[in-house]
Amino acid sequence: MKGRKEVLVIIPAYNEEHNVGNVLRQLKQPEIEAMVDILVINDASSDNTGQVVSDYGCKMITNVRRLGYGSGLQLGYRYAVRAQYRYVIQMDADGQHDVCNIPVIYQKLCEEGPDGELPDIVLASRFMEGSSKFHASMPKRIAYVWFRFLIRLLTGRKIADPTTGLQGLSRRAFSYYSKKGCFDDKYPDANMVLQMLLLNFRVAELPAVMHARLEGQSMHGGIKAVWYMCRMFFDIPAIVFRIRVLRLDAGAGLRHADEIREKRKI
Repeated sequence: MKGRKEVLVIIPAYNEEHNVGNVLRQLKQPEIEAMVDILVINDASSDNTGQVVSDYGCKMITNVRRLGYGSGLQLGYRYAVRAQYRYVIQMDADGQHDVCNIPVIYQKLCEEGPDGELPDIVLASRFMEGSSKFHASMPKRIAYVWFRFLIRLLTGRKIADPTTGLQGLSRRAFSYYSKKGCFDDKYPDANMVLQMLLLNFRVAELPAVMHARLEGQSMHGGIKAVWYMCRMFFDIPAIVFRIRVLRLDAGAGLRHADEIREKRKI
C-alpha cells in the first residue's frame, strides 16, 4: 500500500459505461487525485463499464454475478478496513454527485464539533441552504418528507436529506458497516441514517452540488421504487426493534475514553 492516501472514494457501478468515464475523468483532476484513492465496484455489468474503468487505471473489483448496490458498498468498506484507510467517501457512478463536493466532505470529516468531537458520518444534502437546485419528482418528494418525519420522531434529529448517496464516513463508521448484519445489502438509505443515529454515531450534514442523471436508469426507477418503499416499510421498524427493544449494538457509536485520547494525539 505504498503511496496510499488516507481517503478512499468508493463508486459502485452497474451498467454505467456512459456515465462512469466522466466521473473518473473529474476525479483524475490533480487537486482531487492528490487527496484520494479510487475504488470502483463493478457489479457484474453487462456493458463496457469495466473497460472504461480500466482505461482510467483505477482500482476495480468486479463481481462475477450481480450482488446489488448495498453489497457493492459493503465490499468497498471491507476493502477500506483491510487497507487501513482513515476515511471513505462514497459516490454514485451516474454523474449526479459532483466531485467538487469531495474536498468539502473531507474537510468536514476532519472538523471538530462544538464539543471537540469529529463526525462519524457526513451527509451531503440536496436540500440545505447553499445546496444547488435539484429537481425531484412528486413521489420522491413525498418519500423525503416521510423519512425526515420518521427520523425526527424517533431520534429528535432534523436531517434535511436522509436519502443522499453522497456521504463521507470515518473509520469507525465504515468499520461498523463492514460487519455482517450491520448494513443493508440492497437499498442502504434513510434506514441506515436512522440506524446510525440510534446507535449514537455522530452524523453531520452539509450542502452539496448535485446534478440530474443524463444517461441510464436510476436504481429506484419503475417497479423498483415500489419494492424499495416496501423494504423501507419493514426495515425501519425492524431497526428500531433491534436497537431500542433488543438493545443489540446499542451505544455502538459512543466513543470510549481511550478513543478520544487517541483522536487528540492525531
